[in-house]
Amino acid sequence: MASFKELIQSEKPVLIDFYADWCQPCKTLSPIIKQVKEQLGAKVSVLKIDVDKNPQLSQKLNIQGVPTLMIYRNGEQKWRQSGVLSAEAIIQQLQYFGA
Repeated sequence: MASFKELIQSEKPVLIDFYADWCQPCKTLSPIIKQVKEQLGAKVSVLKIDVDKNPQLSQKLNIQGVPTLMIYRNGEQKWRQSGVLSAEAIIQQLQYFGA
């Protein structure tokens, strides 16, 4: 599997959902993320990262709570937000960053 650093080097926006299986808001957000991917298709990459299975990455990125969403483009973090957001709000951010 590609490294995190390789995955975020994309020219198109990369939406990352940091989640945990035990997190109820994460379960609420999951179908919203699917809806975003269905609407934007190939214009965006979507990654789901389990914080419990990736503790070093979570610590490195200072993930304090889940769900935490991030948008990367060309290896740079462009946006970050914790909590559940609407599909429209997430799509708006992704379109702002080139989706």
